[in-house]
Amino acid sequence: MGAGGAGKTRAGSKSKGFGKGKTPLGLGAPEKASGWQDSKAFVAKAVKEWPTWFLRKAKTATHYGFIPLIIVIGMNTEPKPHIAQLLSPV
Repeated sequence: MGAGGAGKTRAGSKSKGFGKGKTPLGLGAPEKASGWQDSKAFVAKAVKEWPTWFLRKAKTATHYGFIPLIIVIGMNTEPKPHIAQLLSPV
């Protein structure tokens, strides 16, 4: 056996591919539908992965929406400043 990296993956790598039959949340359709136990497992997995998915989306929304929100709030105050006054550092 050689020391080559064939078949190995990096320990910390994240794959954004969805794989076979997977949805963006990583929840694929069950191979066999054997009743309520599969649906309970599906729901349990969905409940476990939902906070991670939601927080990733919330982080992106906050990242791109925070400064525009501050500008909109600043433009709706009294006295109404011009956009140049809002954007200036002084």
